[in-house]
Amino acid sequence: MFAVHLVAFYFTKLKEDQIKKVDRFLYHMRLSDETLLDIMARFQAEMEKGLGKDTNPTASVKMLPTFVRAIPDGSENGEFLSLDLGGSKFRVLKVQVSEEGKRNVQMESQFYPTPNEIIRGNGTELFEYVADCLADFVRTKGLQHKKLPLGFTFSFPCRQTKLEEGVLLSWTKKFKARGVQETDIVSRLTKAMRKHKDLDVDILALVNDTVGTMMTCAYDDPYCEVGVIIGTGTNACYMEDMSNIDLVEGDEGRMCINTEWGAFGDDGALEDIRTEFDRELDLGSLNPGKQLFEKMISGLYLGELVRLILLNMAKAGLLFGGVKSSTLLTKGKIETQHVAAMEKYKEGLANTREILVDLGLEPSEADCIAVQHVCTIVSFRSANLCASALAAILTRLRENKKLARLRTTVGMDGTLYKIHPQYPKRLHKVVRKLVPNCDVRFLLSESGSTKGAAMVTAVACRVQAQRKQIDEVLALFQLTRQQLVDVQGKMRAELEYGLKRKTHALATVKMLPTYVYGMPDGTEKGKYLALDLGGTNFRVLLVKIRSGRRSVRMYNKIFAIPLEIMQGTGEELFDHIVQCIADFLDYMGLKGAQLPLGFTFSFPCRQANIDKGTLIEWTKGFKATDCEGEDVVDMLREAIKRRNEFDLDIVAVVNDTVGTMMTCAYEDPNCEIGLIAGTGSNMCYMEEMRNIELVEGNEGKMCINTEWGGFGDNGCIDDIRTQYDMEVDEGSLNPGKQRYEKMTSGMYLGEIVRQILIDLTKQGLLFRGRISERLRTRGIFETKFLSQIESDRLALLQVRRILQQLGLDSTCEDSIVVKEVCGAVSRRAAQLCGAGLAAIVEKRRQDQRLEHLKITVGVDGTLYKLHPHFSLVLQETVKELAPQCDVMFLLSEDGSGKGAALITAVAKRLQQPRREN
Repeated sequence: MFAVHLVAFYFTKLKEDQIKKVDRFLYHMRLSDETLLDIMARFQAEMEKGLGKDTNPTASVKMLPTFVRAIPDGSENGEFLSLDLGGSKFRVLKVQVSEEGKRNVQMESQFYPTPNEIIRGNGTELFEYVADCLADFVRTKGLQHKKLPLGFTFSFPCRQTKLEEGVLLSWTKKFKARGVQETDIVSRLTKAMRKHKDLDVDILALVNDTVGTMMTCAYDDPYCEVGVIIGTGTNACYMEDMSNIDLVEGDEGRMCINTEWGAFGDDGALEDIRTEFDRELDLGSLNPGKQLFEKMISGLYLGELVRLILLNMAKAGLLFGGVKSSTLLTKGKIETQHVAAMEKYKEGLANTREILVDLGLEPSEADCIAVQHVCTIVSFRSANLCASALAAILTRLRENKKLARLRTTVGMDGTLYKIHPQYPKRLHKVVRKLVPNCDVRFLLSESGSTKGAAMVTAVACRVQAQRKQIDEVLALFQLTRQQLVDVQGKMRAELEYGLKRKTHALATVKMLPTYVYGMPDGTEKGKYLALDLGGTNFRVLLVKIRSGRRSVRMYNKIFAIPLEIMQGTGEELFDHIVQCIADFLDYMGLKGAQLPLGFTFSFPCRQANIDKGTLIEWTKGFKATDCEGEDVVDMLREAIKRRNEFDLDIVAVVNDTVGTMMTCAYEDPNCEIGLIAGTGSNMCYMEEMRNIELVEGNEGKMCINTEWGGFGDNGCIDDIRTQYDMEVDEGSLNPGKQRYEKMTSGMYLGEIVRQILIDLTKQGLLFRGRISERLRTRGIFETKFLSQIESDRLALLQVRRILQQLGLDSTCEDSIVVKEVCGAVSRRAAQLCGAGLAAIVEKRRQDQRLEHLKITVGVDGTLYKLHPHFSLVLQETVKELAPQCDVMFLLSEDGSGKGAALITAVAKRLQQPRREN
């Protein structure tokens, strides 16, 4: 028993001594946590350099765009071919991807050798050999004369300008075929395939093996957005935000970046980490000075690194009694598979002895222990270096997403990772230590990168088909110049119908006289009360006007109009309005003051005078009964009488559009048009009295409230209305009415977008084909979301957050499509508004018989004010359709309430001479 303990003690002591001896010799290969964090920071800086347009040419980590913009979503289906060239064998696959969300892939494959004379010979012969192998596979599987899409996994650094094109930058690993560098790989293979008449193949995607690995794993796990290969060579790819990739046009979405991290350190960034053995290995390689990071990590080099260390230790008398066999002196005699075998948990020492004996050595027990520890240090350093670079990528992903904690999956492949017994465990442990704020799952790619190339091709086919369907929908909203000219012409015709006594009754654009004859001239003064009713909020204002200095001071209070009041009885609505006025007068300490009042009433009214307005019909969600056909001023007076607390002098009832024009005309006398582009849409302008057949008199001008929201109610613009417009119309409170408004105003744009999103989702083009309950809810997609989503400052991540608020779990690709839909709907709205406005400014120019008209448009409304592109598109459309008109746009800062007070002041001013007369 004592003897057994003595042997065990001796063996433990021997092992400790040998390990210490190797540790001293390989001191520089053992990397501290601090060093690993430093390498991680260096790699982050290199990534940044590689992504920058100006710094990329000098960056060692090339960060190559792959033009792979989407990962599989499970809806891919079809039959695809795939090639994989880049390792010791060449592989051809037929991949059948099933549909119906089953995520089922069936594969048939064939391996072909890659002889040295082919991979180091002439480039043309290499591609002819690949084409021959492909033709053989197609014939064997009976696929002749069948057109099949093909994905080509090409595991070498390429510069890509599109998915199906790639120029070889440099050969790596053992490949050295002549005349291939700086040529397009896809063109070379396509040319070689032409010799085979029975081969009908369309190369849709050229992908790196790392990208293939990521795509294979992403098919099984949608969280996978990183691919890493640790095999013959080493590399990584990941999904980067387009906004960070200077080398590619566009900021929307993401693209897979092939880092080509094997070249990290080629610029000297890792000189303090590299050892004398790394330098010796590099000098004896096919590409000295290149792929220095890869030479410290990958399977092609680890065995050779171990051989060089053992040789140096033997020379120093630290191993094998100083004896060196001729085999140990021969390059390439220790391979990575030997290193893996020597590190096996139980049989590692026995394997070590066997391998050393095969090398012509006579190792002692101590030698075997030392050699095994050399292998551990070399492979551990490899895992540590890999972990540092991978941790840098994961940190970048987390920062891109602005997350405190990242959940992600890394797709893994490569012989070293697969066959080495300790490697995966070491790598995982170090990564998790370096990035504690990332929850990382490592997923082994079971079918290799060739399946990934097929998946990239399948995704490309899916995206192509989906893009076509999405473009067909968006095309419905893309108006040609001719269509806009037609809208302008039809609007002009409707304006004329509305002004004429004979045709007025049938006109859709009602052209209502407002009895506003004059504009502010700066002499207005006094205190006025103004009311503003036109949406879900009601405003009461006290406006103090001082003459001479064009100074206006306003005090206001906003009151809500509950839905039950909006859609109750007329009496309830006007009693509520009077209650709000009473509260305001009380609040301002004005109870009992008899003030002139202007009433902004933003609904179609037929006026017989400035203080008389008969409601034609409710719009914007109002449905109060017993109001249509009644004089709203009388209804307000009746409600004031019922309250019997105060009396007010109601001087004018005005539309909000007229109020906007008057507010801007107070600042700019050239302002003769008012435009509202908000919850509703409307336009007013100063018309020559001689053209207004509904009102007596030919002298001077009067403001006409066009009520253009009803344009098209007679079907004249049905050619540009879409199924989505019709669905919105049918679901509205007033089907068949206000059709133009329903295509241009804030109340409806969000609803049009919602209808499109539902249709695209039903077609399986969005949200994985799942319509959430929230999306089914009418009105859930408010127009403010369009403004937010279309903001140029908003990253796609924020778009996804807005969609999440709406209960929509969107991918990055979904977010891009939603943004495009919002853009198409709002652009059309702005163009239609612009075409309508162009009809009015052209009319004003022609009425005044001017070659060139200079005019200002006063504008108000949330859509115009808050949407990032609406105002610009509208202005551009007017400029294009009315080139002889110089149109200025003046934003109404104080809203239509101030306008009502100004109209009241102007009306009072104009009443004075009449009274004196």
